[in-house]
Amino acid sequence: MSDLPRLLSGGNPQIAKGYGDAPVQAYIAAMPGWKSGVGKRLDALIERTIPDVLKAVKWNSPFYGTSDKGWFLSLHCFTKYIKIAFFNGTHLEPLPPGMSKQKDVRYLDIRENDTMNETQLADWIR
Repeated sequence: MSDLPRLLSGGNPQIAKGYGDAPVQAYIAAMPGWKSGVGKRLDALIERTIPDVLKAVKWNSPFYGTSDKGWFLSLHCFTKYIKIAFFNGTHLEPLPPGMSKQKDVRYLDIRENDTMNETQLADWIR
């Protein structure tokens, strides 16, 4: 029997719901292949941008937020990319490129060979 989390559809790690850094780090460690390295970079960027960021894993996805504004971002693994959901993405400039059926949400998909624009991501995170 393996101690590694089970991977759900698309390679998304199945991590028990929990609050704080530990469940988020467990999720990142369980992200398959290249996605784990990108997850580490994203987590570090979010921490540098919002030093007092709150973290949780809900619905098998890491969530990031602040005590005064709530959850603002989540990550989710798919087979060929990582999807970043910006919960108030329609208020960001420029708009993150991915549209959503939910009114305020916008997405950014990161694929294996994409170059991450950390400056733009930090602006959106702020």
